[in-house]
Amino acid sequence: MRILLVEDDPEMATALGCALSAADIIVDHAPTIDVAAASIAVASYDAVLLDRGLPDGDGLGFLADLRGTSRDTPVIILTARGDVADRIDGLDAGADDYMAKPVSTEELLARLRAVQRRPSALSPSTIRAGRLVFDMGERVAMIGDTPLNLPRRELLLLEVLVRRLGRTVQRAFIEDAVYGFEDEIQSNSLDAHVSRLRRKLAEGAAGVEIHGIRGVGYLLKLS
Repeated sequence: MRILLVEDDPEMATALGCALSAADIIVDHAPTIDVAAASIAVASYDAVLLDRGLPDGDGLGFLADLRGTSRDTPVIILTARGDVADRIDGLDAGADDYMAKPVSTEELLARLRAVQRRPSALSPSTIRAGRLVFDMGERVAMIGDTPLNLPRRELLLLEVLVRRLGRTVQRAFIEDAVYGFEDEIQSNSLDAHVSRLRRKLAEGAAGVEIHGIRGVGYLLKLS
């Protein structure tokens, strides 16, 4: 999962970023609405965590612009404004959830899982391919009844590929989903992750294979 954290308090942003990263979530930080808008224009996010009191305006303005572009990215508002009227304003503006600060990390992770489980015509909650089962809501991969324990990068890589089963996924799109803006990407980093994931799928007899498409990207298909 890759999320955009729109938060101007550096201490809060650091604390949340560390907690989410520990849960294998890639976090891009935007301290202002302008940076958030620039980030969402060039990257795809599974969710946005949005503060309201930002240096260049109310976060609800950014939310309105986001919904005005028909983006259905889940948005959870995190703010010190916890009154009922403020919650109503946020939800009416298009937020999927609303949490008053300070927030519990465990509750925030649960709410992120909840918004990811919501029905979508384009994204089934569980994808099965061969013996591979990927639960999108819980972000758990299994081969048959055996959990497939993967490091964060490999799990994100598998998620990108399984969502587009049978279709070639461009290398740049994969890198965008697997790495954050601040991550240093070596020229062979993605290839190394693919190689390790390919081996684990083969060892588990998952019934799917990752194929490299020269000069384009990668393809996951039934073996």
